[in-house]
Amino acid sequence: MAKRKPAKKAAKKPAKKVVKKAPKRVAKKPAKKPASRPAKKAAQPEQMPKPCHGSFMWNELMTRDDDGAVAFFEKLLGWTHLDWPMGPNQPPYRIMKAGGVSVAGMMKMAEPQFPSQIPAHWMAYIAVDNVDMRYQKALSLGGESVHPPMDIPQVGRFCLIKDPTGAIVALMTPEGGVS
Repeated sequence: MAKRKPAKKAAKKPAKKVVKKAPKRVAKKPAKKPASRPAKKAAQPEQMPKPCHGSFMWNELMTRDDDGAVAFFEKLLGWTHLDWPMGPNQPPYRIMKAGGVSVAGMMKMAEPQFPSQIPAHWMAYIAVDNVDMRYQKALSLGGESVHPPMDIPQVGRFCLIKDPTGAIVALMTPEGGVS
């Protein structure tokens, strides 16, 4: 009989180390909040820095064709606008912006507040420390009352006066005051 060769022993391979993997941790998702969202607030002008007492702080176009005026100045100057609701059954106040900064307002004139003989016009507003006091002082210096002091909610208090030369201007103490 032929001699058998001894069977080769299987080469021992090094045993693989069993590495326990840490269990995957699932990040906890935050609990969902109720779907209720606060009601959207009406558009409002951005908070502007306090104007200095005695400085021109705002310009406003009063016109019977606010849509036409908006289109004109947007094409002419590249302005954009934001409509600020004035209340039910009233046209919006148009806030005109240049480079995202509010630069002027536009308001539609309607009767009886604006009789038909009043033409479209720009109104300049001068910031004052105390509208009521400045209104009385203007009258004592020979100015005339066009509109007595009144509040504009979320804006400030204003009046319209005619100076002794006949020019009309608005005085305003903004809601945040003056510097």
